[in-house]
Amino acid sequence: MRKPEVFVQADRTLNNVVARIADDQWDRELPDTMRWASQLVTLKDLVNHHARDDAWVPDVLAGRTIEEVGDQYEGDLLGADPRAGFARWVEIAVDAVERFHDFDRTVHLSYGDFPASDYLLHATVFRGMGLYDIAEFVGIEPEVPEETVTALYEVIAPKARDLREMGVFGTAVEVELGCPTAGPPAGPHRSIATGLSDRRRSDSPQRGDRPPPGWAAAADRQ
Repeated sequence: MRKPEVFVQADRTLNNVVARIADDQWDRELPDTMRWASQLVTLKDLVNHHARDDAWVPDVLAGRTIEEVGDQYEGDLLGADPRAGFARWVEIAVDAVERFHDFDRTVHLSYGDFPASDYLLHATVFRGMGLYDIAEFVGIEPEVPEETVTALYEVIAPKARDLREMGVFGTAVEVELGCPTAGPPAGPHRSIATGLSDRRRSDSPQRGDRPPPGWAAAADRQ
């Protein structure tokens, strides 16, 4: 599966998680392990950050810089109905990715210049990590389709070492492949991807101790 298709699946799966956030959960304060940018205090702040990352996708793919775009995506992007607001930005990002074809184009991120194909990988990982973190925080199953899990694994695994060197992932850990009779299904790709990324349970002492880099031009610039 191509990186753009995986991005689309990951972003829409993240949207499905956000759609299930309860009304009384938006103002919940995030634990320190989820406050990897200075403006992240509540769950709504975190979802708004993901919305900002989606808002930037068309401009990043068009080759625009932070200086050219300015601060138009600062502030509250979710509005009075945060679920609908987030869904709108997801579709804007998805539409831009589905229309894009020049994957060798250099794009400009807050942490350097990269080929567009690498940017899509970074953005996809950010969404994959985010959907699991948010689902765990609000107490729901992320309900990631197995084909999406497999696709995420297939694009992440070849780049796991590079992402680990960037500080995105922790040390690879050994995992036991899930048993179909014990809890939620955990196929080989789901379990191996967990080990590659060190995305274990929130009570793991190694999880959350490394802030991710600014995945896109919308990263924390305060």
